[in-house]
Amino acid sequence: MSKDLKPTFVQSLLAGGVAGTSVDLLFFPIDTIKTRLQSSQGFRRAGGFSGVYKGVGSVVVGSAPGAAAFFSTYETMKKTLPFAETLAPVNHMLSASVAEVAACLIRVPTEVIKTRMQTSTYGAVGSSSFSAARLVLANNGLKGFYRGFGITVMREIPFTSIQFPLYELFKLKLSRKVNRKPLYAHEAAICGSIAGGFAAALTTPLDVLKTRVMLDVRDSSKEKLPSLLTRFKTIYVTEGSKALFAGVIPRTLWISAGGAVFLGVYEWAVHGLMGL
Repeated sequence: MSKDLKPTFVQSLLAGGVAGTSVDLLFFPIDTIKTRLQSSQGFRRAGGFSGVYKGVGSVVVGSAPGAAAFFSTYETMKKTLPFAETLAPVNHMLSASVAEVAACLIRVPTEVIKTRMQTSTYGAVGSSSFSAARLVLANNGLKGFYRGFGITVMREIPFTSIQFPLYELFKLKLSRKVNRKPLYAHEAAICGSIAGGFAAALTTPLDVLKTRVMLDVRDSSKEKLPSLLTRFKTIYVTEGSKALFAGVIPRTLWISAGGAVFLGVYEWAVHGLMGL
């Protein structure tokens, strides 16, 4: 068996950037369909199946830095937290949660622009990611780029608290079974796919809330916006429980397949950088 080496901060940073960009570009059309299914205006009015790469510009800008921030923080926290091996799942949960907050500082502004582009929120005047960003700045200032930051963190922490302990557990079980460590990239990809799909399905209601908050273009300085609980109740009462799971199939497919590519590419890249 190979030595159990750990990637450095820079290696995690670079590998995470490569992995994040690969996934976001490859699966962007599925994400667009998911976002349109979740929008309050309805799938057809949000754009249907046309223009599925609208908003991809913001992803190109933010994907690599966001993923790099996540993985570099995650690997650093895993090595820093003073937990025994028997408490590895707790370590992975806390590490992933802290990493998600760090990544959200970069990811949320690009998500705001992306979701509004995907659903044609600004119409013809916001026909590019750059013009949409200018409209966000003009209408809501810098804080407009962080609309939905709270619910994004609230979505990501449960998601990663489910996904990453499962991912690490599956990798551990598989490496013991094949008596080899590290696993090959495709083996890690399968572990990531199963863990990601399970976590995605369970956290879909939080994802619906995140989408609705980000698509709300009202000025919070001029009128009081509804709380997350109020939004949740409104969706449940007016649209039914089914609406809270809108887009669950594309979300699960996207994250399951995306998790495989994301974590597989990450393992491949980080092992390449480490010379394993």
